[in-house]
Amino acid sequence: MSDAYRRAGVDLEAAAAAVERIRELAAGATRPEIVEGVGGFAGLFRLEDGRMLAAATDGVGTKTEIARAMGRLDTLGIDLVAMCANDVLCTGAEPLLFLDYLAVGKVEPETVGALVAGIAEGCRRAGCALLGGETAEHPGVMEPDRFDLAGFCVGLVSEDELIGPRRVREGDALVGLASSGLHANGFSLVRRVVDDLGLDLAETPEELDRSLGEELLEPTAIYVGAVLPLIREGLVRSAAHITGGGMAENLPRALPVGLGAEISPVWTVPKVFRFLASRADISMDDMRATFNMGIGMVLVVGGDALPGALRGLEEAGVEAMEIGRVRKGSGVWQS
Repeated sequence: MSDAYRRAGVDLEAAAAAVERIRELAAGATRPEIVEGVGGFAGLFRLEDGRMLAAATDGVGTKTEIARAMGRLDTLGIDLVAMCANDVLCTGAEPLLFLDYLAVGKVEPETVGALVAGIAEGCRRAGCALLGGETAEHPGVMEPDRFDLAGFCVGLVSEDELIGPRRVREGDALVGLASSGLHANGFSLVRRVVDDLGLDLAETPEELDRSLGEELLEPTAIYVGAVLPLIREGLVRSAAHITGGGMAENLPRALPVGLGAEISPVWTVPKVFRFLASRADISMDDMRATFNMGIGMVLVVGGDALPGALRGLEEAGVEAMEIGRVRKGSGVWQS
């Protein structure tokens, strides 16, 4: 676990323990159609006709505070959809519908409108419908200008297009898809750095090409449009959405027991990550244990399918490259 992240107030070990407890509790509230429950990128529910529903839920964490401080709320909804739809995609499913939950201290129509406009844009990018949602006003519990977001995405996948660890083989290629920046993870640490160093979100640091606030609010990339066609062509065996905990925490979830990931760091780490590391004197080990470091999703691809997968991603406008191979072992290590 990242020491820097722990000092910022986030305990990933406690979070992992909580997930295990939730898994135990969920085992007592199940149905025979459940294929995969708590712990995967998305839960799977079997239908009668060889198809499965895939469902995932998430939020945007404390990135909301950066947006609130900047007075710019229109991108957070894109993050919200991305965090859920990308997880659903990791099963091979096409995202179909999205629901949102917005909690506010006081209902301000302009604020609600800006947030939901971002959600609608995220749904357009993911190709899913915004089916509905809930806006809850919490006076006396939340300050009037505070808010929080959560979302829920449902997708559909046929059993023969289902991807995951069971399809992975030793020697498979690992294809990294470039992130758009920080995405929506690690912001407790980011906010700690901003506060401790007294950084001005409106200023453009010499290390960056735009204001710090604009850099931090860059919305999460949504990979559905580029990756789903590759899955339907049978080019992808498994996929990992690289979120909180970085590659070390998320890539093993796409691999079977007995196999690990040997990574070659061939990509260029975006400037924002180098900026945070240098300004706050955060070790690269801590950075990799907290952030995506420039790779927002990793696809596991059979060697013979690698050229076609890379070509398809390029045609879809997604920067992608081979970043490693599946090897015997466990976890993630650098070559």
